[in-house]
Amino acid sequence: MNIESTATKRSPVVMAAAPTVPESVSTLAEDHMLNPGTPLHLDWLDTIRINQSAVERRTESLKARRSLKKAWQAAWLLKAVSCIDLTTLHGDDTPGRVRRLCAKALQPVRRDILVDLGLADMKLTTGAVCVYHSMVETAVAALEGSGVPVAAVSTGFPACMSPLDTRLQEIRASVAAGAREIDIVVTRHFVLTGNWPALYDEVCAYREACGTAHMKTIISTGQLGTLNNVARASMVCMMAGADFIKTSTGMEAVNATLPFSLVMIRTLREYCAETGAVVGFKPAGGISTAKDALQYLVLIKEELGDAWLDPDRFRFGASSLLGDIERQLEHYISGQYSAANRHPMG
Repeated sequence: MNIESTATKRSPVVMAAAPTVPESVSTLAEDHMLNPGTPLHLDWLDTIRINQSAVERRTESLKARRSLKKAWQAAWLLKAVSCIDLTTLHGDDTPGRVRRLCAKALQPVRRDILVDLGLADMKLTTGAVCVYHSMVETAVAALEGSGVPVAAVSTGFPACMSPLDTRLQEIRASVAAGAREIDIVVTRHFVLTGNWPALYDEVCAYREACGTAHMKTIISTGQLGTLNNVARASMVCMMAGADFIKTSTGMEAVNATLPFSLVMIRTLREYCAETGAVVGFKPAGGISTAKDALQYLVLIKEELGDAWLDPDRFRFGASSLLGDIERQLEHYISGQYSAANRHPMG
């Protein structure tokens, strides 16, 4: 996706080699602007053309490189921790489990590991805690005064098949309960049938219901059929006011992948260059190892610049990822891998 836009002429959105991050995008990212949205521009969608083989070559190049080692790896993994939405979305969630997860969010890396790293005074937390609506009040109480936000999945998550009024009421209820971020799900058949006005209107309604809460819009990449659909859905959601675009619910057969993520990141950058609004990115589902996390961080750095390596602009939707990162940090210190039970999540 080699994006070069001007006010008078839009270039086709096509995939090519990794370009330099536009200076205007890097500057805007430092301003931490929220996304006010735009009117629906269907002509913007007409220019989108994704070269799948170029996408795959670009993302395969990340896997082929030598991995980060030693102190460099430890530093990047600590950055990854700060960008995790620590998540529990199970039918058997209990208040006790959620409180334990919140405690882990406040101390995501064992104190003895931080001491051995020479970071005893580091104030490290995860980016947020993500739960169902019924657990929002429990999580808000457990995190009170910490600054760590609660994110609530909403809008009939994960299928988005309940009536629209019910979905909007769920958003409002979670915001009233103290959720500062709402992860909404879009209606997939709007994308699959190319009904972009319906998708735009739906996400606009979600945006209004969210009020001052940040809205993270899940497009469910693995169910959209083509990379062109992924790019167009991402663009429409941003035009409708999404503060983040998110790959997946984590419950589809195919969730976050590097090719999906590259397409969304390039579309995000195109939107930023066109409108001046900065939108965040959240890959979710299937990201479970420290190696996975490093590949995504490198992709973000190369495609968007250092300004996006911040929890205000980038999140992982994950649960087991934190445990593997903590194991890798302990390995850096001791030279040995510890048992997984030394790094419980909740």
